Amino acid sequence: MNGTCAALDSAAGDPGLPVAGGRETAREVWRLSRGHRLRLVATGVLGVVSTGVDLIVSVAIGLLVDRVQAGTADLATVLTVTAVMVLSAVLGAAGTALTIVLATRVYHRVLAALRERLVHRAMTLPQHLVESAGTGDLISRSSDDVTAVADAAPTVIPVLTVTAFTIVVSLGGLAALEWPYAAAFAVVLPLYALAVRWYLRIGLGVYRAERTAMSARAQQILESQRGHATVLGFGLAQQRHQAVMTDSWRVARQSLRARTVLSMLNARLNLGECLSLAAVLVVGFVLIEHDASTLGGATTAMLLVLRVLGPVNQLLLVIDTLQSAFASLSRMIGVVTIPLSSPDASTRATSSAVQLDAISFRYDAGPRVLNGITLDIPSGRRVAVVGASGAGKTTLAGVVAGTHLPEAGTVTRPRRTAMITQEIHVFACTLRDNLTLAAPGASDRDLHEALQATGAAAFLDVLPERLDTLLGVGGHPLTDAQAQRLALTRLLLTDADLVILDEATAEAGSTDAGQLDRAADAVLAGRTAVVVAHRLSQAAACDRIVVMERGAIIETGTHAELVDAGGVYAGLWAAWEAAR
Repeated sequence: MNGTCAALDSAAGDPGLPVAGGRETAREVWRLSRGHRLRLVATGVLGVVSTGVDLIVSVAIGLLVDRVQAGTADLATVLTVTAVMVLSAVLGAAGTALTIVLATRVYHRVLAALRERLVHRAMTLPQHLVESAGTGDLISRSSDDVTAVADAAPTVIPVLTVTAFTIVVSLGGLAALEWPYAAAFAVVLPLYALAVRWYLRIGLGVYRAERTAMSARAQQILESQRGHATVLGFGLAQQRHQAVMTDSWRVARQSLRARTVLSMLNARLNLGECLSLAAVLVVGFVLIEHDASTLGGATTAMLLVLRVLGPVNQLLLVIDTLQSAFASLSRMIGVVTIPLSSPDASTRATSSAVQLDAISFRYDAGPRVLNGITLDIPSGRRVAVVGASGAGKTTLAGVVAGTHLPEAGTVTRPRRTAMITQEIHVFACTLRDNLTLAAPGASDRDLHEALQATGAAAFLDVLPERLDTLLGVGGHPLTDAQAQRLALTRLLLTDADLVILDEATAEAGSTDAGQLDRAADAVLAGRTAVVVAHRLSQAAACDRIVVMERGAIIETGTHAELVDAGGVYAGLWAAWEAAR
């Protein structure tokens, strides 16, 4: 068990999104159940009544045993008792089934509300938090963990419902029969409680470690898929395969530890079962010897104990699923309860102007990437950011867009802000849906006008169903230039006050570069803009150029001013002109 605990400590130290504690998880589930609590009360009442009716079978068998022992059991008695047993069994089974249905409906409605909150919160998480945790962790919580909690319903809810009500009602029945029977069984109950408490203390951590390992594996697979071209180009297939294999074996080791913990729980519960049966048998023998109970009473007591042990054993079979589901639930709620980012580092301007005052930024505990950046961009002006790779251009764009929170300084930006990066995403839906994601109320006329403005209207003619053509995975393929025009059209439809283009047309070939630059001009017209330029022709067309080096601004001015100054930008421009 020391190995298991050591593994848990290691897994718990892995970076990732937060995991909710047990009390926080319970509070959030209780909050989500608001609106369903009356149904929960009705479920509880029905469960108690159904279990009580079902216990009549045990009492009837005990009475029949007493009649047989006394020699007063005739055919009528047997038929009457049998009829009562059948009727109580049918009514009890029907009531239990209805109880399970009601509990399942509440479960799935609460889960649906949680799933909606999880997706909404995931879409609004700060980019820096997702990047530091890894997108694999978020994807695992939104898919694997949701599936684990949903799949637990068909097996866990019936067993939990039956077990809870059976234990309570059976103990009450034992006490009503003869209090020593209930006392004998109650003496053994602490063994069950200690075993379950041990399992909850150790098992939950083990299952969380297993889920964390699954998130790490998902991250490795996701990175390999996203960088497929790079993996092939640099011959990294074997290295990536080994990384996935390492994380897969980590998942296997955590799963084995979880099964080991479950086996140890089995041993403890089996011991409790043997002791509880023995205790009731001994008490029954003593009571019968002293004429304090009948053989029928002892029989009823044993049947009641067996009725408790049956559901408990069923619970044992699904407790593995229960623990896994609870670990997944705590990971989901860990995302839902992440506090919103503090607005202290940024304010919203009443105009479309942008102001950066002494901005500094670093990724996690790494070195500073931006150092004391101060920049003013008047409304409607276009600023280009240029510099060597690693100068901090993309990070600055992220700070302006609000996807990166600075560690020092303040940012003032307009509320309606939009950004396009080099990684263009085409959603797996129609062209119309791809565009209206940015403007849900846009008409077909609005879409055609936007496509015309960005020069993308021409490729409508090559789409088999025009606006209704399915794009993305499994749909009509788009070239890089077409995908970039789609992204620019989508941005135009947002009608944002501030636009950030972070090498948004970097993938364009020489034949498409001019057309994409004209499309970008149409989108930026009249808007405040920050353009991270990979082609200096883009920078030259801007109102102002900012040159960055090692996270600081070293030059700023118009294209003509910087060329005449003969500094870093002038050297870059001369090299650009010579290469054309």
